[in-house]
Amino acid sequence: FTLTKLRWLADAEPRNAARVAAVALPHDWLTWRLRGFGPENPVLGELVTDRSDASGTSYFNPATNLYDVDLLARALRRDPENAEIVLPEVLDPAGSRPVVIESPEFSKGLVVGAGAGDNAAAALGLDAREGDAVVSIGTSGTVFAVTDTPAHDESGTVAGFADAAGGFLPLVATLNAARILDSTAALLGVDHAEFARLALEAAPGADGLVLVPYFEGERTPNLPTATATLGGMTLASTTRPNLARAAIEGLLCGLADGLEAIRVQGVDARRVLLIGGAAQNPAVGAIGAQVFAVPVVVPQPAEYVAAGAAAQAAWALTGARPNWPVAMASEPAGDHRPVIREQYAALAKARY
Repeated sequence: FTLTKLRWLADAEPRNAARVAAVALPHDWLTWRLRGFGPENPVLGELVTDRSDASGTSYFNPATNLYDVDLLARALRRDPENAEIVLPEVLDPAGSRPVVIESPEFSKGLVVGAGAGDNAAAALGLDAREGDAVVSIGTSGTVFAVTDTPAHDESGTVAGFADAAGGFLPLVATLNAARILDSTAALLGVDHAEFARLALEAAPGADGLVLVPYFEGERTPNLPTATATLGGMTLASTTRPNLARAAIEGLLCGLADGLEAIRVQGVDARRVLLIGGAAQNPAVGAIGAQVFAVPVVVPQPAEYVAAGAAAQAAWALTGARPNWPVAMASEPAGDHRPVIREQYAALAKARY
């Protein structure tokens, strides 16, 4: 979060902190530059941003859409009454500003949208609506939900972000995700197709074999020095198919715990959209339908962050949010198996 970085700057480089005239995020700076501002035209009052990225600063309240300038000033160790810091104007979802100086690349008057954070743009690209939860399985894992209800999680597990459509995007992040499958497939000496086949050969719950996959420590829960734990090993359960399934179940249980933390914030999640590279593994979708207690769908692989940027551009040009269809790669049949999360929770509680 930006606030902690500013406190570090104030303590580690006080002279540079004293020179700060404005605070903007990278995409705010890019918008400013695209429009023709910069060292030759340094109009700081032309800085703009959007709610999703502003909500990640820790000094913007997405529930009130107001900055907490007092908190920002204290982070920089300045007098709140005389902070004299310029902050970007927060645009609404359809907001835009024009290019003001002609260049070979951009004509004067060209509309420039507000921009958005990556997860907020992905939600917009997926056309996610109230009741949708997105589970993204990449190098790390993220779970976020579209809702009209702001999150206020004092534990810090759920980050109370805003979305790019005027609502909220409570989010949980995990360190361990697709690499769990990479590591286990390599251990078994198989490619991802064979790994999926092995996992689907095993029964739900993997005959009691459980992997809590904190290979690189973990962020949610906050266990930076943790290592992975494999439990429930018996002569019957210790098989190649069970190990493959335990890896996928462990990955998904960690993300399901994240979704549960979001639900505790009053969010109603009625559907899970599985995205990211690992979501294209057929075993991940099928087992996801057994781990999550709501319907699971797997959208076609696409650059959903870019799709969200395109949707925002259309919104800025037309004044109306586009309603573009999202193709689904699969919709696994619902087959909820509570035993999977129950035995995962038991091992995690005993070990950590």
